[in-house]
Amino acid sequence: MRTKANKAAIVQLMLVAALLFVSCSNSKPDVLEQTGSVASAAASARTSADPGAGQLSYWSEMNGNAASIKPSFQEVPFFQEWQRRTGGSLKFIQPPANQAREAINVLLASGELPDMMEFEWDSFPGGPEKAIADGYILRLNDVIGRYAPNLRIYLDEHPEIDKQVKTGAGSYYVFPFIRGDDRLRTYQGPIIRKDWLDELGLQTPETIDDWYTVLKAFKERKGVDAPLTFLGVPNPLSGVEGGAFVGAFGIKKGFYLDEGRVKFGPLEPDYKSFLALFRKWYAEGLIDKNIATVDTKTLDANMISGRSGASVWNAGAGIGTWQPFVREKEPNAQFIPAPYPVLNKGERPKFGQRSYAYAGSGGVAISAKSPNVEAAARMLDYGYSPEGHLLFNFGIEGLSYEMKDDYPTYTDLILRNPDKLAPSQALAMYTRANYFGPFVQDIRYLEQYYVLPEQKEAMRVWSDTDADLHLLTQVPKTEKESAEFSAIMQDVETLVDEMSLKIIFGIEPLESFEDFITQLRELRIERAIEIQETALER
Repeated sequence: MRTKANKAAIVQLMLVAALLFVSCSNSKPDVLEQTGSVASAAASARTSADPGAGQLSYWSEMNGNAASIKPSFQEVPFFQEWQRRTGGSLKFIQPPANQAREAINVLLASGELPDMMEFEWDSFPGGPEKAIADGYILRLNDVIGRYAPNLRIYLDEHPEIDKQVKTGAGSYYVFPFIRGDDRLRTYQGPIIRKDWLDELGLQTPETIDDWYTVLKAFKERKGVDAPLTFLGVPNPLSGVEGGAFVGAFGIKKGFYLDEGRVKFGPLEPDYKSFLALFRKWYAEGLIDKNIATVDTKTLDANMISGRSGASVWNAGAGIGTWQPFVREKEPNAQFIPAPYPVLNKGERPKFGQRSYAYAGSGGVAISAKSPNVEAAARMLDYGYSPEGHLLFNFGIEGLSYEMKDDYPTYTDLILRNPDKLAPSQALAMYTRANYFGPFVQDIRYLEQYYVLPEQKEAMRVWSDTDADLHLLTQVPKTEKESAEFSAIMQDVETLVDEMSLKIIFGIEPLESFEDFITQLRELRIERAIEIQETALER
């Protein structure tokens, strides 16, 4: 049976077989010079009860924007200030970039667990209830009730969120990241070089045929090496999982709702049409040859260097990061949002990136073996307090923001950084607003973060889809359902990723799709769909 453990090896073998090579590495901006000691910043209130229990250990992967400036959490001003305000002292355990899933397995197997672990626990095999039953993380119901008054108040006031952050058995398992406004749920979509379109006399692409024309022109008339690039890490084709390109065929790469029924995109005949399209584009050099290994640093390098002219990425970390850098050398450079592609002009996109208010990312669990449960809980609860809300979203008053008419307003340190950091990078130094964590995200962050008109337009363009109609509601499963579902999907997802790449790369013929469907059924994908439907009905 295929497993996640051998996926990397499979992908690597395919890359070797295809004689691929990794693109040029990204150049990092100068290291941030502190403009003043965090300790000397304006004082803020501590939590309702000082943790004061000595050093606490905290396991988490470091965000790419922060990692491009500082090598460790301890050097990031936000984490220094969080510790100062709460009286906690954190020892950070930092896995290698893009290897969180592999690293968490090694950590859990070691038995030496830190006090806190920031991870997508919804993806744990068997679900969060299994992680609780196996003695890895705590069931937090009593802990939240006793030591997290701020989170408790928020959940009581938002019962619809409260349902989402619990398992089917009613267990709280993390201090969650919550999007506090509906407008925060769409932040990603197709991005393209508008100045190149103008130069070539082309319009912003809307249909699949339009995209083919544009990418072909980028390749042949501008000599662009990899016209379309997107993320292939942490798993292949992750850059299009929100619905870009594949959504034009009326499906998604994962689960979705269609007229009230749960469907799995790769099981549908139209997935073959999507693979045929990407197979053709790949063979013609229109898609990055390294699509299986493109991470965020490579993506940035591709778009900033001009190696690529189109991608699928975020308004902040994409448009907001790339445009300032490129304009230093090319004053007319412009990255704009493009609508999610459709097959026929005038159609409304069926899919597009659309997150949940609680999506499972950025949640922090407390280890079942932690001797510092109260201290950890009170430190995590700080993010949901009024003072903590401002720190996590806006940073340090007088340094990264100022209050103007009761509105927390970012300073030039964030929006026009003297060290030429992009706003996304500066924010990652002083806040957690643009990369998740144990707090409620504030829409006022986004109102200022999107400083470019192209970013504001992106919110409108990318939201103009029917994604909400097809979004599979987050449905808590029982421990038994989660265990069975995870076991099935581990093999299914590996098969989908492996065969998708093989067909796109031309290693397998397109006709192999029929055998692929047979294998999916043998791996019991229909049982996984049934589990999803049962949970949904319940």
